[in-house]
Amino acid sequence: MLAQQPTVTPGDEAPWDQKEMPFTEHLRELRSRLLISIATVGGIAVLLFWPSQYVIKWMMDAYFRGIQLHAFGPADVIFTEFKLSLVGGVVFGMPVLLQQLWLFVVPAIHPRTRRMVYAFVVPSLLLAIAGLSFAHFVVIPRVVAALLHITNAVATPTFGIAATLNFVIILLALFAVIFQTPIVLIGLARLGIVNAPLLKHYRRHAIFGFFVAGGIAAPDGNPLTMALLAVPMYVLYELSIWVIVLLERAWHPSKETSSSS
Repeated sequence: MLAQQPTVTPGDEAPWDQKEMPFTEHLRELRSRLLISIATVGGIAVLLFWPSQYVIKWMMDAYFRGIQLHAFGPADVIFTEFKLSLVGGVVFGMPVLLQQLWLFVVPAIHPRTRRMVYAFVVPSLLLAIAGLSFAHFVVIPRVVAALLHITNAVATPTFGIAATLNFVIILLALFAVIFQTPIVLIGLARLGIVNAPLLKHYRRHAIFGFFVAGGIAAPDGNPLTMALLAVPMYVLYELSIWVIVLLERAWHPSKETSSSS
């Protein structure tokens, strides 16, 4: 006997195709997703290992012109190149990593939430690029110049290759994440967790939190770095409020109509 199919009226949403799988099946799928992700990152890292030495030289010319890097151990250079290759593998393999993560969690996500995630993909990528550009052109040169000024006053700069690369990578990654603030806040607003009046009410708390987070996240403990981390977060916070105000009118047109009548 055939099972009766659910009827969907034209105005209704499509039925939720949530899958019920045993725990062992979830583990098998998770293992396959992890294997694909690890193979992707590892393969790209192998391809990037040889060019990584030229990337390190480019970073030094871009951020530390005139400063010579030093290796304080026989394996410092190769470990640094390996680390940079892994970071490059994660960055360039991000589309595959996100695809595997999405394929694993999508059966448990409501279709309305899926559409919201799809709409955020391109803005998130653009904001990440904007964050990397801001760090490259504005933040890192000024932070390095300030640190060199302080160092030259009391000592001769002698930078290790591992610590220097970690400093640059951390700052680039921080700003790629910081510039996702509008995506996070707009997503929370779309889910009904926050709204524009609530964000405006807690504006002062947010400013304090941004400076505390900037002080914690600053890899060098420099007040300039802390400010350069906190100020963009606050600007993006304010921008998010105004975007949410505009979007809420589209999300709740009935409220606008009832308020105007």
